[in-house]
Amino acid sequence: MAQDLRGALVGFCNPLLDISAVVDDKLLSEYGLKANDAIMADEKHLPLFQTLIDKYDAKFLPGGSAQNTLRGAQLLLPEGSAVFIGAVGKDENAQRLKDAADKAKLRTNYMVHPDKPTGTCALLITGHDRSMVANLSAAEKYDFSHAKDPENWKDIEAARFYYITGFFFAVSPDTIEAVAKHALENNKTFTMNLSAPFVAEFFTAHVEKTLPYINILFSNETEAEALSKALKLGTSDIKQIAKRVADMPRAGSKPRLVVFTQGAGNTVVASSDSDEARLYGVKPVPHEEIGDTNGAGDAFVAGFLAEYMQGKPLDTCIEAGHWLGGQVVRQVGPNYPEGELKFVPSGSFAPALEKI
Repeated sequence: MAQDLRGALVGFCNPLLDISAVVDDKLLSEYGLKANDAIMADEKHLPLFQTLIDKYDAKFLPGGSAQNTLRGAQLLLPEGSAVFIGAVGKDENAQRLKDAADKAKLRTNYMVHPDKPTGTCALLITGHDRSMVANLSAAEKYDFSHAKDPENWKDIEAARFYYITGFFFAVSPDTIEAVAKHALENNKTFTMNLSAPFVAEFFTAHVEKTLPYINILFSNETEAEALSKALKLGTSDIKQIAKRVADMPRAGSKPRLVVFTQGAGNTVVASSDSDEARLYGVKPVPHEEIGDTNGAGDAFVAGFLAEYMQGKPLDTCIEAGHWLGGQVVRQVGPNYPEGELKFVPSGSFAPALEKI
């Protein structure tokens, strides 16, 4: 009998319309940007968005990290499995985001801000790298009052899995705390993504406060290193960071899983109930097939969660994440391939085990 997953996954983040363009290093330098980074826009970055539209071949793409993840997960899950929550403006860009979600059959429950425009994210593509600059605007105005409204809290109560990005610490830590506590009190699964190095650096207190509730933590290697520095873990070794974070105090009895991706390098997985790190090799995407790497991390989490929610083994979850990430890097921007997406596990995907 098929598992009932209706409304099983709820995600929170900042819904943003991506403005994507291939640029040169000179433009990055002009705005003080790194080739593979994610930051919040400040006043000096605001002209950048119009510059991309006026001077480059800019494309408008549906974005926002968790919304990208939930779109991908929903494409692999039965219809109605996922719900995304965040704040948008009352404008055309909000409709563009909703249309993209509708296409993936992802249900959205937006808080609509009457005065602020929908947030945007500049994606500056240099080679296979991408630099992201987010202007949150309406997304920044998401308020916990929306989540706790009885009609909206029904989505939280119905869900069994939660996914929130670290970006949301800058917007509504109250929402994160409430959802995390609900998950703990009801024996549900609470997952988060560090999302960007600045999250660990500037929101350390929020990360430390939330970590006991996190059952699965996702990150890439640069975010993991930033976390190690912020928490004073005393190591830059990715395997050691993963294990030390997995072993930090937990609320409740569930073990904590820590999953660190490293692009084309091994994905590192550590758990609080094992003294071995699992190292999963990534099947390389041929260089000529790569569009850009934007959205690959979001897609990895999407593939992982889609299998995890269906009770599949960890090896299968990781393989699905790698597979879906590989599909997205073949596109331009955080897009999924057209047509039906179906993951078929190889049956022979296994990690190398290393004592830590």
